Amino acid sequence: MPESANPETVRDLLLAHAASGDVGLAFEDRTWTWQEYVAAGAARAHVLRGLLDADRPPHVGVLMENTPEMAMAVAAGAIGGHVTAGINATRRGAGLAADIARADCQVLLTDSEHRPLLDGLDLGIRVIDTDGDQWREMVAAAPRATDGFPDVGTFDTFMLIFTSGTSGDPKAVQVSHFMVLVAGTMLAERFSLTADDVCYCAMPLFHSNAIAAGFGPAVAAGATLALARRFSASSFLDDVRRFGATYLNYVGKPLAYVLATPEQPDDADNPLRVAFGNEASDRDIAEFGRRFGCVVWDGFGSTENAVIVTRVPETPPGSIGQPMDGVAVYDRATMTECPRAVFDETGRVANLDDCVGELVNTTGGGFFAGYYNDEAATQERMAGGLYWSGDLAYRDDDGFVYLAGRTSDWLRVDGENLATAPIERLLLRHDAISQVAVYGVPDPQVGDQVMAAVVLRDDASLGPEELADFLAAQPDLGSKAWPRFVRIARALPSTATNKVLKRELAAEATDTTDPVWVRGERDRGYGVMTPSVL
Repeated sequence: MPESANPETVRDLLLAHAASGDVGLAFEDRTWTWQEYVAAGAARAHVLRGLLDADRPPHVGVLMENTPEMAMAVAAGAIGGHVTAGINATRRGAGLAADIARADCQVLLTDSEHRPLLDGLDLGIRVIDTDGDQWREMVAAAPRATDGFPDVGTFDTFMLIFTSGTSGDPKAVQVSHFMVLVAGTMLAERFSLTADDVCYCAMPLFHSNAIAAGFGPAVAAGATLALARRFSASSFLDDVRRFGATYLNYVGKPLAYVLATPEQPDDADNPLRVAFGNEASDRDIAEFGRRFGCVVWDGFGSTENAVIVTRVPETPPGSIGQPMDGVAVYDRATMTECPRAVFDETGRVANLDDCVGELVNTTGGGFFAGYYNDEAATQERMAGGLYWSGDLAYRDDDGFVYLAGRTSDWLRVDGENLATAPIERLLLRHDAISQVAVYGVPDPQVGDQVMAAVVLRDDASLGPEELADFLAAQPDLGSKAWPRFVRIARALPSTATNKVLKRELAAEATDTTDPVWVRGERDRGYGVMTPSVL
């Protein structure tokens, strides 16, 4: 980016490269220079401007995966000054229609792959198939000029991006130009990204991680944005080598998915320098860096970007790092800060009932501008003038944060409160386990019983006796935290952003075709479950 530039919006970031002949966008076997990419975005902005009613919110929905058309739609919103609403391509039926209506979309851009998802839905808006001749003709006839559009401000809404919906219906977060501008510039500077770099983005562009940590730094640095239509563990390394990717962004479990594939002797023979994202485990961070010869920077932040926790070199095992100023752990009932965690001689938290609370921003919403068309959810999120993240956590004496799960992950077992995340971290110590989700199933008497669903590495095996011996050897595993049921799952249900849908696992409980092991109420040995156990 030219040193003289002083960008205030995403439009400014794009226009800084409007005359550049460097490659700005890559997809499969095609590339576009920055000049071509910006011009393509401008053409679409001109077309959409002619379709929008000036008396209604200028919102354009996009229902696509990571295709060039999707990337050009994002650029069109930035250049044209309208708001792009990223519609989750994994939503279906009434839920999909509700998202489109909640976002007040006047026009919905989709493609031939996703158009059938709208069949039978009464949307009442104009739907455009971007693979159709009419759209192509309108774009081809449109001017490529980037001027003449309405002014936008730094804190104006750039996109509406829906939350993942792991704990309820998705909500539309108002993502400002400022958020993308700051995130993109910061990451480009932190990782010394330049026009010579290639930012590989396999996370969906309808989600904040891809916009803030994929699109943002590529535009800020003038690097190439290399898109994968969707994430694939099996094609990940081929993509990195083919594109010459030096940087990638991730969210959720992609590192675990890749690491579950068989290791090859030449895995580190690739151009990747940095992987940046959040929610990877300690083990996966270290193993991915070793196996692929890169640095993994893992942080913590929600779509709302109001609570940020950053790893530092001295971050202890199990912790996600140090919080930004104003971020603390609070008890929602008392609206006061929770005491710090006390660890016993085994490393187990001895005061879990007292020290676990909700991660909050005590200074307010930070970048959070509220949920669009959902005042009740905004008020709940901002209760008492604090931002409540919905994430359970605790802190040690040095201030390091440890996640304990979502607020829905707080289990009650034999009269004792348990958090799921510490149990998940413990299970991931076993080399055979690639992914794990711990959740509660109803106890026939009262409260919950602990159930764990585990996915094994591709070339690994695990038996009931081996798991019982492993758990018995963990000194920090409390007696109440031993999983009563263990499901050996082929895969875990997840959102488009690789976050596990525990509510689906909990609803299925032991009603699954996957193998389920069970232990007695007072013993620690596991056996194959029979229908009569419950």
